[in-house]
Amino acid sequence: MDSKTPLLIKQSILIINVTDSDIMTALLIGCLAPPPTMGFKKVLIANRGEIALRIMRTLRDMGIEAAIIYGKEDRLSLPVQLADDATFRDVINPLDAYLDIEAVVQAAKDMGCDAVHPGYGFLAENAGFVKRLEEEGITFIGPSADVITLLGDKIEARAAMEAAGLPTAKGSSEPISEASVASALADEIGYPVIIKAAAGGGGIGMQIVEKESEFESALKLCQSRAKSAFGDDRVFVEKYIQGAQHVEFQVLADGTNAIHFGERFCSIQRRHQKLVEEGPWLTPEKRHEIGSLVCKGAESVGYKGLATFEFLRDANGDFYFLEVNPRVQVEHTVTELITGHNLVELGVRVAQGEALPLKQEDITWRGHSIQCRLNAEDPAEFIPSPGRLWECHFPSGFGVRVDTHAHPGYEMPGCFDSLLAKLLVWGRDREDAIRRMRTALDETVITGVEHLIPLHRRIMDEEDFMNGDITIQYIDMHQELLG
Repeated sequence: MDSKTPLLIKQSILIINVTDSDIMTALLIGCLAPPPTMGFKKVLIANRGEIALRIMRTLRDMGIEAAIIYGKEDRLSLPVQLADDATFRDVINPLDAYLDIEAVVQAAKDMGCDAVHPGYGFLAENAGFVKRLEEEGITFIGPSADVITLLGDKIEARAAMEAAGLPTAKGSSEPISEASVASALADEIGYPVIIKAAAGGGGIGMQIVEKESEFESALKLCQSRAKSAFGDDRVFVEKYIQGAQHVEFQVLADGTNAIHFGERFCSIQRRHQKLVEEGPWLTPEKRHEIGSLVCKGAESVGYKGLATFEFLRDANGDFYFLEVNPRVQVEHTVTELITGHNLVELGVRVAQGEALPLKQEDITWRGHSIQCRLNAEDPAEFIPSPGRLWECHFPSGFGVRVDTHAHPGYEMPGCFDSLLAKLLVWGRDREDAIRRMRTALDETVITGVEHLIPLHRRIMDEEDFMNGDITIQYIDMHQELLG
């Protein structure tokens, strides 16, 4: 080596005393190789509310600048105030501030963002949005447009997961448009059955059919609501699981390999929307069994990012695949408390091009967590309750977490989702977590809007809840809780 040899190479040679020419060549290649690809520098959060603040905090932890878009309803919100950069969208329809694809893409370009995080809702599952970002060389923090399209079609998703080995309920493998065809299928698989929209989620349009005479009207109603909500009137029929529990699995994949972070129990719902989530719920053996299947399902479609695989579990303990949500879930926080992993950060790292930073054996579960969604709603009729928060105090202490964008003086708009805060607790076991949730709910003070704290507090004292005797009909079967 002459005097021009880089100091790093000289130091390396001195340290390892290299003499073999093959090793010397490898050393030179390693020393002169370009540095690894850098991560994101600036990310646009195409969302609002608590999830925007949640993502922003993680970006800050990672040393990434956080940009945001907002409409006039959110101009004084915490995410907007705390962002490194913000673009105001002056629109008549508040939803357009977050749903106008071209405007969001242009904002990302104008602010110099190299990636967009969609959060949940809005454009999080819009394949057209993902394609536009790809055209502009901006990374979408989530799965590819093709995967979103596949999983967004419930019929195609069902077929793909069935091929990967996931259990599915008996039903149609193609759209059903005639009542006579649906009735014939119901005769084959047995009543009751359920009619679902192929292109939608959230329980919109679903119709349970108990007998043949109900098919004509139920089919038309489901088709009409599906067309109105999703612009697609295709529906399908499958066996209705009576006395079912709703269980979902958290998955992270890098496009090739996948790992799971276990299950969440989400059976306490109103109008097919979750109110209370908790975990863990299953035995280690069942967790391993279903967890292995969902990883195979994610790998079979080349999934990249965070995903939630949702199931119904019948009274016999058998699982039936429902759908895949290709995004971060509202209740990802439950899994974070019992595994100790920042799921939002992991999703960003995978989007940056990193391979999975964890192996399945690295994931362990400790204690029990419960989350209550503190929606600004009437606790009996679940009607949204917008307004100004005059008082707003959230609990803290050992084993307590609150994810919220709310603060005293915050104006809760009526044009968006009613979620005001997510109150979570962790305990050594389920009983410990329930006790801590009671304390946390009693400490929480929100005035100016109606909210679900009274309902959640009654649930925590209800005998079936305490015994874990819960199905997706829990609220319907406990009307006294609505007080």
